[in-house]
Amino acid sequence: MITIQDEVYQQVIEAKKEVTIILLKGFRVTGQIIAVNRFTILINVDGKQQLIYKQAISTVAV
Repeated sequence: MITIQDEVYQQVIEAKKEVTIILLKGFRVTGQIIAVNRFTILINVDGKQQLIYKQAISTVAV
């Protein structure tokens, strides 16, 4: 079953849009989402890859 979350992430990945991910601690991570799985998001930030656990995310702004 595909969720709304999966659809949004897939659209963002295909369009290569820049997103801002706000973490629960208030940190902002801005970059391009490369891949998503059940528990994590892989994002390219200034040429470096960061793996973010979904449980640490407050908001994803497209």
